[in-house]
Amino acid sequence: MSEAVPNAVPDIAPTPELPESTVSWRGVAFFRRMLLITFVLGQTAVASYYLLWILPYHGGTLVEIGLIALFALLYAWIAVGFWTAVFGLVLRLGRGDRYSLLNRHSADQLDQTPLARTAVVMPIYHEPVQRTLRGLRAVYRDIERTGNIEHFEFYILSDSRDPNVWLEEQAAWKAMCDELGAKGRLFYRRRTVNLNYKSGNVADFLRRWGRRAKYMIVLDADSLLSGNTLVRMVQLMEREPRTGILQTNPTLINGQSMFARLQQFANRVYSPLFSTGLAAVQMGDAAFWGHNAIIRTDAFMAHCGLRKLPGFGLFKGPIMSHDFVEAAYIGRAGYEVWLEPGLGESYEESPPTISDELTRDERWSKGNLQHLWIMLFGKKIRFAHRMAFLNGIMAYLASPLWFAFLALTTVEAAQMALTPIDYFPEGHQGLFPRWPEWRPLWAVGLALSTFALLFLPKFMAIFDVLVNKTSAKFGGFFKMLISVFLEILVSMLLAPIRMLAHSRYVLGALLNFSLSWAGQNRTEETTWKDAFVSQLPGMIAGLAWSGFAWSLDMMFFLWSLPVAIPLVLAAPTSVLLSRVRVGQALRRHGMLLIPEEIAPSKLLNDTEDERKLLPRLKGLTRFEEAIISPGLNKMHQSFARPHRATLRQEILLRLCKTCLRDGPDALTRSELSHICRDREALSWLHRAVWRAEPESYWGRRLTLVSNQT
Repeated sequence: MSEAVPNAVPDIAPTPELPESTVSWRGVAFFRRMLLITFVLGQTAVASYYLLWILPYHGGTLVEIGLIALFALLYAWIAVGFWTAVFGLVLRLGRGDRYSLLNRHSADQLDQTPLARTAVVMPIYHEPVQRTLRGLRAVYRDIERTGNIEHFEFYILSDSRDPNVWLEEQAAWKAMCDELGAKGRLFYRRRTVNLNYKSGNVADFLRRWGRRAKYMIVLDADSLLSGNTLVRMVQLMEREPRTGILQTNPTLINGQSMFARLQQFANRVYSPLFSTGLAAVQMGDAAFWGHNAIIRTDAFMAHCGLRKLPGFGLFKGPIMSHDFVEAAYIGRAGYEVWLEPGLGESYEESPPTISDELTRDERWSKGNLQHLWIMLFGKKIRFAHRMAFLNGIMAYLASPLWFAFLALTTVEAAQMALTPIDYFPEGHQGLFPRWPEWRPLWAVGLALSTFALLFLPKFMAIFDVLVNKTSAKFGGFFKMLISVFLEILVSMLLAPIRMLAHSRYVLGALLNFSLSWAGQNRTEETTWKDAFVSQLPGMIAGLAWSGFAWSLDMMFFLWSLPVAIPLVLAAPTSVLLSRVRVGQALRRHGMLLIPEEIAPSKLLNDTEDERKLLPRLKGLTRFEEAIISPGLNKMHQSFARPHRATLRQEILLRLCKTCLRDGPDALTRSELSHICRDREALSWLHRAVWRAEPESYWGRRLTLVSNQT
């Protein structure tokens, strides 16, 4: 079909020289980063000193040295988050960051900025077709409302392998084109060879059609961006020619289950502080999150090609997590990468269950750990981007470090309870014995400071909401406050579950276990069977650990309960949080509300349009529809290719005859794909099916169709 893919002739020439930055910001960034490092290291040093004197032998044993080292790493990790939130609060209490891209230009200046051609690309892989394309349709309509649709082109980039999925994609795309009048503006392309995951999908698009557009906006299957935000992003890129990537801060929406609603509430309340602080520290060396961002196409094509890693094991082969790497590569070429929290109406969705989040994290952990190679050995990578790599690595490495810390505390407790006091511990030198000392008040103080780092930013976020007088958008102050306490409780229940899962994922990644890459579940609940199968090891570990702690010492047993109890309750917690009816009950009572639920925009209302892009005939698969329906069959033929070899004709004829005789279930997914990709095979099978005997497989399917029309 001629409008399925665009003309590949280049329309936009690459920029020959790197322009100057409009604002000098590197000195400010250096000062802010040094201030952050000073706060983090200073606080960590004080806390580690406290721990040194809390331990019985004051670091005089190997176990205690290990405890202090692990504690310092973990404490510094959470201190970074705390001080980032503090930076964000300070800026939000003022007039914002005057160095941010939005604050450099007035609204009138931006409104007068002409737009350039922009490609909106959506890579998909086995996603719910109707749900995904309804979102893209809403984005298209919202841009139309701005009056700037002529500057945008849309590309659906499919990597789907199941013919029942990609046949539906093709048909839904055609229905969208007809409904929106988007012929020549909305394109669909499916790769027959799936190389290098999402980054390979986008790279294939750029090789073929990247020169058509000056900018590229990348959406995930669950992404939404309003027309006004998309237009403003293009205007900012036009005003800031040195900016290679401009990243928005997506807000979570459309949560139905209790888990998803908790995630989106936390994101909506806490994220403004953290994103503002993060943007202030990173400035023009920000990270790219892979979606809901605009990219300068020629710079990206010139500098962001991803070569395979040359190392060993995990560090050899294609880069699995591409976004941080692309930001680092475009940064070392001299371009800037900015996070702009002020760009609103940027949305994505949360996994509906903790099980789905952990399944996603298994993929992400392996991709993030790969970044260690680039962080250590990448040439000319800016320091800020190396720190972004470290931040992503620690998001998963912190879990096995915490696990190791708990293991060493258990060893320390066991040694104190089961073995005689050692007055001359390993490494001790001198004639006099070393007496073990305990300082319980210091221990309480250290624990309280740790909890403050973890939970004080949440209350800082409440203060920020009150200052901005937006509590009504969350259901009112008291309901928002109750929701925050509920979120804190659930986060405490989920932390040990995540720790155990992430520890396993990190170990599997380092051992280079292979992973499958699949579409995400966005709707299904967790069954009791699945919950017990996935959480049983953690439940057993929690019971065993707390039982061992009980046998050692009552105080140690009580200390173990905040970790042991969530592990023991992991299965019922997983099931409860996955339930949609629980999430909806909380919503009816005004709990966990977000502004988009109280006053949804036209964009979000459009996504609720339940009109099907392609109504399904009951009892038929998409493959069967493609064979039976004359209109769909003709449309799918336009995507297919003609015969190329006599041998191929013979193989396809055999497959078609098998399908005609026994139905599509007699063929593999690959064999069905061969039929669907061949024009003559689709045509032959369509004609043969309509001549099928009434009692045959296809005759019964034709009866189903006739009963519905």
